[in-house]
Parts: sequence; C-alpha cells; structure tokens
Amino acid sequence: MPENEAASCPATGLSERDSEILDFEREWTRHVGAKEEAISSQFHVSSARYYQMLNAVIDSPAAVRYDPMLVSRLRRSRDNRMRTRSVRSPHHDEELTD
Repeated sequence: MPENEAASCPATGLSERDSEILDFEREWTRHVGAKEEAISSQFHVSSARYYQMLNAVIDSPAAVRYDPMLVSRLRRSRDNRMRTRSVRSPHHDEELTD
C-alpha cells in the first residue's frame, strides 16, 4: 500500500498524513521559528520532499473536499510561482501581468 494511502479517513478519502499536511498549511504561522524547521520537526522530511507531498495532496479531489478554500489558495499560490518562474526564464520576454 502506498505511504499516502495508509490510515485513510473514509469521510474525506485523505490519509492521515495528507490531512496533517493540509492542517499544517492552514496553521503553520502559529509554529515558532522558520517554516522549514517546523516541516522537519513535524514531518521528518526535507522541505523539498514536503513540497512534493503537498503538491500531490492539493491535486487530489479528496483535498478539495477536506478544505476547499485552503486548497484553492494553495493551488493559486503554486500557479503564480510557476508563472513567475516561466516569465523569468531566458526563453520568455513578456512581463508578468497580475
């Protein structure tokens, strides 16, 4: 069984870890210190791995059912970062218009 399907909650379809990730994103500013330190402390993974897991979670329909407003905000933020990166790449001359 894949690690993100372990201990799945039937009501939401999310694994316990996935719901913890979403809960963390909703409340991480309450943690003392840098977000990277909180990620390491709570999830015992690198920041890069955490963001890979987060991106997979927010792409799932179960995450939308769990917290639609949070998932929408996280997706918008991710999309904005991706657009900014593509505009800054040497292959694009257009400016970001947001």
